[in-house]
Amino acid sequence: MRVLSVFGTRPEAIKMAPVVLELGRRAGITSRVCVTGQHRQMLDEVLDLFAIVPDYDLDVMRPGQSPTAVAAEILRRLEPVLVDERPDWVLVQGDTTTAATGALAAFYSGARVAHVEAGLRSHEQRSPFPEEVNRRIAGITADVHFAPTEAARDNLLRENVPSDSIFVTGNPVIDALHYARSFASTLGPTAAIPEDRRVAVVTAHRRESFGPPLERICDAVEELAARFPDVQFVFPVHPNPAVRAVVGRELGANPSVSLIEPLGYREMVALLDRCWLVLTDSGGLQEEAPSLGKPVLVLRDVTERQEGIAAGTVRLVGTDTRRIVEETTALLSSPGEYALMSQAVNPYGDGRAAERIADALAGRTTVPSWDVRRRDEGADPALTSRSRHSARQGPLGARIAPPSLKR
Repeated sequence: MRVLSVFGTRPEAIKMAPVVLELGRRAGITSRVCVTGQHRQMLDEVLDLFAIVPDYDLDVMRPGQSPTAVAAEILRRLEPVLVDERPDWVLVQGDTTTAATGALAAFYSGARVAHVEAGLRSHEQRSPFPEEVNRRIAGITADVHFAPTEAARDNLLRENVPSDSIFVTGNPVIDALHYARSFASTLGPTAAIPEDRRVAVVTAHRRESFGPPLERICDAVEELAARFPDVQFVFPVHPNPAVRAVVGRELGANPSVSLIEPLGYREMVALLDRCWLVLTDSGGLQEEAPSLGKPVLVLRDVTERQEGIAAGTVRLVGTDTRRIVEETTALLSSPGEYALMSQAVNPYGDGRAAERIADALAGRTTVPSWDVRRRDEGADPALTSRSRHSARQGPLGARIAPPSLKR
């Protein structure tokens, strides 16, 4: 069986890396990797961390490209790869332009499509933009849907997706998190923060946050920094000029706010380990931080990750300055409020999603479907799943060494 994994951004690479490594260990599966380069430097850092060498690199990213230009270039450059490889399955992940166009190109070629992290829905067509439509496009073309949770499965069933094409696997981001956490890491500029200071991580990069919403987020951080002098706010600033200009202008002179370059994945995981709480509009951080027992306040009006809200690990606060300040103040001031979120059960997986995905593609099931309700009573879900995974098969870092690198 021939499997081609197609991804192009850092978040996709993080979540697909455990799957690629697992497929590479399976007898009877020929695994190939095609990266689009939708992100460049951030993508390459994750590939290096997991020791994955792509078979194909489409290298589509150019400065100032629109989503339309990226989509058109991926469709054009991916077609000859599909003709060359003739895969039985094409794997795409999530809700990026790479995922949507990769699935569409695979469908056009006659390959079967498997969608990792299927079934997430905000039910708002333009929020997040363009991710909500991207994941629906991937879902329409998919033959198999790897849903991270039962709630994602329910979304698909409501859209009349056949139940026998849906597998509840957990999210492979938890597999990746366990692997990255096993490495020692320095935090670069954040290493200078005294150990007795609490750290709050802030990230904001979504298109719907640009302009006044981002200004309101910065106003909230400014007020919180004045209110809590024992807290250092660490803000890895996205390279998009629409983010950098506003954040630099609003927060650049505040000594309680560390504006730093985007961190590598390993460094970001170490920062999450160190921090007290997270304020973010990121989807991935809504899944990762709760695995480390860190509360997440989501700087968006809607989220497709409702499981975290239901579990109590995540709270939706939007971009209103007053609401952000009030919710963050409660977590920084009240041990009871903090414990309610930090000790809640993470609903996103047990570190064995990649196994389940590989099993499903191979036509067999050796690992039960992920169900948060089966988690050991009273155990730390991150540490419990990590130790089981390591005891069963060792670390994820087996080298993938394809015979050639084609560009």
